[in-house]
Formats: sequence, structure tokens, C-alpha cells
Amino acid sequence: MNNRISDRRMPTVAQREARKVFRDTRAEAPVSEHERDQQAFHANRERLKAERIAREAAAKQKPKT
Repeated sequence: MNNRISDRRMPTVAQREARKVFRDTRAEAPVSEHERDQQAFHANRERLKAERIAREAAAKQKPKT
């Protein structure tokens, strides 16, 4: 019988360090992308709210004829 553990190669120190670095960057990317999307959404919502308030204020000041 083959011993499967002995057939595997142990990763070198450099390979282990590379895996740690790549694992950390992959884990952080979706969070920052999500946060960026959330910030853009909230900024757009605030812009639209300000435009709506300005329209409503202009409509109130406009005299009815």
C-alpha cells in the first residue's frame, strides 16, 4: 500500500508565506469593494434627496396664478 502522506511534498517556507499573502488579499478585496459600493450608494441617495428638497422648496415659493 502507498502511504499518501509521504507522497505529498511539504511546501517550502516561501510557498507558505506566499499563500498567507494571497489569502489575506483575497479576503480583504470583497469587503473593500462592498464598502466602496455602499459609499457610492449613500452618496447618490443624499444627492437625490438634496435635489428633491430643492424642487419642493422651489415649488412652494412659486406663486400660483
